Amino acid sequence: MFKKWKIGVIRKIEKKDNPAVAQLIRAVFDELNIPKIGTAYADPYLDFMFEEYSKSKSVYFVVENNREIVGGAGVAQLENERETICELQKMYFLPEIRGLGIGNQIMQKCLQSARDFGFEKCYLETMPFMHDAQKLYKKVGFEYICSPMGSTGHVSCPVWMLKEL
Repeated sequence: MFKKWKIGVIRKIEKKDNPAVAQLIRAVFDELNIPKIGTAYADPYLDFMFEEYSKSKSVYFVVENNREIVGGAGVAQLENERETICELQKMYFLPEIRGLGIGNQIMQKCLQSARDFGFEKCYLETMPFMHDAQKLYKKVGFEYICSPMGSTGHVSCPVWMLKEL
């Protein structure tokens, strides 16, 4: 039976959200058969997202519905890159809420936060088969680039995009 989703709130991550956010991200990787090596799945801080995004010039937002974390996305300084470049990170949603415009809403919050932090460009990495995500990225102004930037450690993500903020 199809369950109609009415999304409650997009808010900043809290420490109590750590297990749910990690579980969500791992579930999406399993669902989409995304490689686990060389991707966000293998990030050492996946179980400590609140702590990671409590650092300077970074933020992670979660989508909460009926006390359940159903999506999330964040921005942070792109490691080993100019300090004016950030990265859109860990944007994942449960299948039930995809296609409802929530990705655009949370991405706009992330991009506005990036501007507020003083970033001038936003970088992202994704998988080639994530066509809907790429369509959204292009819609808000991301453009494909021919090589990776920074040091994300995500060597299994061969699609790179950049946006002027």
